Amino acid sequence: MSKEPKYRRVEESIRQMIQLGTLKVGDQIPTEEELCEKFGFSRMTVNKALSNLSASGYIERVPGRGSFVRRHHVDKSLSAGTSFTEDMAAIGLKAGSKLLTYEVVPASTYPKAQEALELTDDDLIHHFVRLRTGDDIPVAISDTCISAAVIPAISVECLNGSFYEYVRSLGINTGLCRMSISAVIPTPEQQNLLRAKDIALLAVRHTTCADIGGEQVTYEYITTYYNGDSYTYDYTI
Repeated sequence: MSKEPKYRRVEESIRQMIQLGTLKVGDQIPTEEELCEKFGFSRMTVNKALSNLSASGYIERVPGRGSFVRRHHVDKSLSAGTSFTEDMAAIGLKAGSKLLTYEVVPASTYPKAQEALELTDDDLIHHFVRLRTGDDIPVAISDTCISAAVIPAISVECLNGSFYEYVRSLGINTGLCRMSISAVIPTPEQQNLLRAKDIALLAVRHTTCADIGGEQVTYEYITTYYNGDSYTYDYTI
């Protein structure tokens, strides 16, 4: 017989349903009565499990209505320059990445990236798309172009983790160059990946520079699509 406390078993069951997408953001979770019947536990035990899930930010309990899957929210300063991994750590989540596509192509394949990275038609870029997660829950999709003139080879394994940590491991110092933010309607694929319901995505485009021989060289052009109700960017003059 398991020595794990009964309320932990209820917590883990609900947490897994959220992480697997069985329960999506905004969905109502089973009532206390339904959970008591499902697990055969007392209402006190189930209530403790729900209280813990609420305290950890997985659900929101609304008096008179029930409990609902909650999306974690990040308040990010435009001047902070923090990475996705650091953003997740700031709200107590473990950042993750799932590589969706990777290719090495001529820079002319992606004209906007070519212009931002100041590359010629003969130059190459690494292009990869990743699903970014917090505690295994989808948070964002990043579409990244990297200048092969600055980083000739990329370990594909690193793309399932923090890319900036990999860049720093190469001895390259980086910094934010330019940024733009806009709201976009998600494609069906993005909506499915992010489990987004009838909301706009926050498209954050920026370039990143590397210190090469004392000069700032643009090496990254990236667009990250966040659920619009997950991120707030603050700007202070």
